[in-house]
Amino acid sequence: MTEEKKMEEKHEKNAKPKKTVQVNENMVLIGRKPVMNYVVACLTFFNSGAEKVVVKARGQAISRAVDTVELLRRVFMKDLQLQGISIGTEEVTRGEGQKTNVSTIEITVTKL
Repeated sequence: MTEEKKMEEKHEKNAKPKKTVQVNENMVLIGRKPVMNYVVACLTFFNSGAEKVVVKARGQAISRAVDTVELLRRVFMKDLQLQGISIGTEEVTRGEGQKTNVSTIEITVTKL
């Protein structure tokens, strides 16, 4: 076995397991982009045949998520209905090792 392969195997054994995040197919994660980008993403899901879309945000992006859903309902697709709103808190560890709480929201919108 070559030295390179030995080093790779040693590295793989010592590596931390990767976190796997399970993402729903019809989920729009809200970030820092303009609201219309997320509205277009939701419209794309609905136009491709999706019956429901989940809009998810944390922290300061929560207001952008609410704006996204309201624009969808009032301007672009009048036949949408809110299926559910789920709020919560996540504990996040910052770079300095300090733990803080971050608010979260999930808004599920369905097509009638």
